[in-house]
Amino acid sequence: MTKVLCVLYDDPVTGYPKSYARDTIPKIERYADGQTAPTPRAIDFKPGALLGSVSGELGLRHFLESRGHRFVVTSDKDGPNSAFEKELPDAEIVISQPFWPAYLTAERIAKSPLLKLAITAGIGSDHVDLQAAIDRKITVAEVTFCNSISVAEHVVMMILGLVRNYIPSYQWVVKGGWNIADCVERSYDLEQMEVGTVAAGRIGLAVLRRLKPFDVKLHYTDRHRLPEGVEKELNLTFHSNAESMVKVCDVVTINAPLHPETENLFDAAMLGKMKRGAYLINTARGKICNRDAVVNALNSGQLAGYAGDVWFPQPAPKDHPWRTMPHHGMTPHISGSSLSAQTRYAAGTREILECWLDGKTIRNEYLIVDGGKLAGAGAHSYSAGDTTKGSEDATRFKRG
Repeated sequence: MTKVLCVLYDDPVTGYPKSYARDTIPKIERYADGQTAPTPRAIDFKPGALLGSVSGELGLRHFLESRGHRFVVTSDKDGPNSAFEKELPDAEIVISQPFWPAYLTAERIAKSPLLKLAITAGIGSDHVDLQAAIDRKITVAEVTFCNSISVAEHVVMMILGLVRNYIPSYQWVVKGGWNIADCVERSYDLEQMEVGTVAAGRIGLAVLRRLKPFDVKLHYTDRHRLPEGVEKELNLTFHSNAESMVKVCDVVTINAPLHPETENLFDAAMLGKMKRGAYLINTARGKICNRDAVVNALNSGQLAGYAGDVWFPQPAPKDHPWRTMPHHGMTPHISGSSLSAQTRYAAGTREILECWLDGKTIRNEYLIVDGGKLAGAGAHSYSAGDTTKGSEDATRFKRG
């Protein structure tokens, strides 16, 4: 018997849904780069259901229990007295999501002698101390590409929301107003603006493709330069580093993984090199941006707006300054957890479990750490190290 410990976010405050806004979702079998969508042998859920919350259970309970395994699901993940901490010592497999991360710090890994596999139901495994996983030869896997387009769509929405001043305009309607001047005093056209992405992997490239019809001038920086044909197709300008790119951009979107090289990349110095009045969008990881530097840049006018749905830690304490800073368009971490995306990352999690439990090879593109080293997508996108320090502050969310 294998114990599988799964951390998911809470159900809706009104209770687990009995019906949904739509009856079906489009079926996606292959992604833009040719990679196939998750291919488990079977699923025990209806596509389009809420699977990422505790009652949804990623559709895994019947599958695991029918094989004789123990499946524990909780949303209580932070602090020494949390259910997660109490259940962890005899767990062999841990499943978590970036949206409500169960931080697997070196200290927690040290207390988990049986832990062999950490699965991210989604993409982005920085909530795991990757160096500790390497040292312990723990396999880390995620469902690569499952929600990349979901995030890319969110990025485009947030860019338009900031540039067109959508949120304050919507709020005037809710308040019963018709305040045209108040709405448009910070509203501009995106057309012909210079827009750049920090990283042009699956998400960053999808953002660039979706922005091209807006007739903007596109820039990117990445440790892996795109093929010449793609650069010509999208009329891209390549920059060797973020610093050179941000100087020319009106809009910057961050689509890079969090690792030691990107942690705190957008500090006060980097923000100071951006155009005055530029917009910054971050759906990558909160720790890539310096919390207080972003607040100061908005207050001073150096940034005209900041939007994103990633914070550090998560959930963000209720007094986190990004909740109340001016000219922001923040959401909780939802960009990659649409009901459409949940269908794919739940199926991908099951595919990984089927492989692991049957002694079969996990897809290379799903691997982050394997055999004591970075592997698969991890070797392409990450650097060894730890970015979990400070995650214990998430306990303050529960205290209010």
